[in-house]
Amino acid sequence: MAAYFVPSREGRAEIREKASRFTAFAFPMTSAEEGERAIDKLARDYHDATHVAFAWKIGTDSRRATRASDAGEPAGTAGKPIASAIESSGLTNVGVAVVRYFGGTKLGTGGLARAYRKVAAAALSQAGRREIVDAIEVLVRCGWDRAGAVRRLIRPPEVRLVHEAFDDLCLFRLAVFRSRLPALCEGLDVARVSYEISSDA
Repeated sequence: MAAYFVPSREGRAEIREKASRFTAFAFPMTSAEEGERAIDKLARDYHDATHVAFAWKIGTDSRRATRASDAGEPAGTAGKPIASAIESSGLTNVGVAVVRYFGGTKLGTGGLARAYRKVAAAALSQAGRREIVDAIEVLVRCGWDRAGAVRRLIRPPEVRLVHEAFDDLCLFRLAVFRSRLPALCEGLDVARVSYEISSDA
């Protein structure tokens, strides 16, 4: 994946269904430990709540990790709907916890699932989104006679010129989508120029 979206801030939303109160908290996270700390803190802050269900998602594609918990609600009525709201939001590196206070009237499994998904989606909407480009930096050095060949490989947004400098050699600092890195390296090899790939690759 070349780019992905993460929450730009924390989000919060609340709904009431038949006297039960559902409060959702959406928050950025980059590790399972970070998410667990946030959920543990909410569980302590709302220790008198009937349930604190949650779901989270970290990473993209093959590097993706997820978790969901019904926290004592009937199986599939809390964690799964929250996870579904996260998937629909298009966000990653995000956790959502929903604090529920039971109002005395049972909602049924369908009603519970709808309430958890609805409030989670509202909190995710409040959290906003910002784009993260999964890019690698490549530093290219070449003679003046090879500069044109390097320039022909620059194809925004997949391969973008960040900086260039000219002296005895031409220097190009490129930002390339991770998915396009093999193709760029092949093109640079064909052009017979030297390059260095960022250590983060």
